[in-house]
Amino acid sequence: MTATMSPPEPAAPRRVRPLARGAFRAELRRGIAPWTAPAVALTVAVPMISKAAQWQGGWSDTQELLHSTATLLAGPLVAAAGCWQGGREHRRGTTALWLSVPRGRPAQLVMAALPVAVWAVVGHLVAVVGVLAATWPYAGAGGPSVGVTAVDAWFLVCAAFAGFVVGRLWRWRLAAPVLAAATYLVLGIPLYTSSDLRFLNPAEQYSLADRVPVAWFAPVMLLWTGAPVLALLTGYAVRRRFLALVPLVAAALVAPLIVSSGEDLFRRDPVAERLVCSEAVPRVCVSAVDGPLLSEASGALSGPVSRLEGVPGAPVRYVQTSDSRRLPPDTSRLPYSSRGWTMVRGRLTDPAWYAWQTARFLAERDCPESVTEGEMEDPAVVRVRETDDVVAHWLAPWGSSRLDPARGARYLNRLTAMGDAERRVWLGRYLATRTSCDPKEVPTL
Repeated sequence: MTATMSPPEPAAPRRVRPLARGAFRAELRRGIAPWTAPAVALTVAVPMISKAAQWQGGWSDTQELLHSTATLLAGPLVAAAGCWQGGREHRRGTTALWLSVPRGRPAQLVMAALPVAVWAVVGHLVAVVGVLAATWPYAGAGGPSVGVTAVDAWFLVCAAFAGFVVGRLWRWRLAAPVLAAATYLVLGIPLYTSSDLRFLNPAEQYSLADRVPVAWFAPVMLLWTGAPVLALLTGYAVRRRFLALVPLVAAALVAPLIVSSGEDLFRRDPVAERLVCSEAVPRVCVSAVDGPLLSEASGALSGPVSRLEGVPGAPVRYVQTSDSRRLPPDTSRLPYSSRGWTMVRGRLTDPAWYAWQTARFLAERDCPESVTEGEMEDPAVVRVRETDDVVAHWLAPWGSSRLDPARGARYLNRLTAMGDAERRVWLGRYLATRTSCDPKEVPTL
């Protein structure tokens, strides 16, 4: 009996996914891709370190500078890295061999460009985490914006893919540095315009002081930044190039929303509205975002507070605010502190100036222009101005006082020569006229 031969078993299907993962891991480890991470991290970290005094201690200041370095500096670098990666096959002379593999052009593009994007995001996040960890010990309430960080990281991804396509199309060895310079100019020039169109620029320098992005900021900006790049990739890698119109239409729909919103892309931070106050009377109150400054401010004001002790009408509260008109009569204004100038890492750089500026606000009068414009001609108005300067200087002497050498010094000597009881009475009468612009009501020295 003749044995019948059984038909051969069908071959097992090829496992494409493990092969793709292996190729992706290989791309992650070779070429320019792994060098992108330390390059981006250093590009972000070095400017941040050089300006640490200006941001360390404030979440908004930190985020503003992180956004600037990630977009204006790291963005062109990542675009150049993607361009260099895209021109790899041209330099090696293996373009025809690369195109002959069975994987489609979109998959080839993603497999080659994605490692640069991944390493760029890794380098960016390493720098961000390090910077935020450095500002945390000195910061007050609030925190960094996850939305702004996500938009910055997504911008680097888009820069990598856009640069890769440019490298594929532009067969020139100097294409990468030229693209980096061109990207910097394209991102930087709109910063000098005042039109609301500037908010379409991913590198727009947002003012985040006491503000946070609105809820839809991140998804809209992610769509706006990614849609043009997706259109570029579709037009290059997909046979049905008309599909590139889809992301362009999406970008056209969200662009008017961004432009019309303008500064309203950000809203007032509720944490900035909240005050933290000292327990002692008079109370010193600063914004919650500047909470670590509270002890510094209280110490700087110890001199003026002690000199006003027992004076009728002396403030019972000193508040950090930009609008003195909303304050009740028993409250005076504190100066705002600028990081890197008057405050560094939660400490005042010049406590004497801080005290003098607070005394200036206490003696400040909100008078109409009809009064202030005539102060050089009217002796009575000049006397009131000099009296205000003398009171501020006596409460908190400071080297660069605006005292007039003649009349101001004479008034100061009179105020200093008074007895304690007499001076308290005179200061009480003076403080009762803080809101008056009538020279006749201000007591003389």
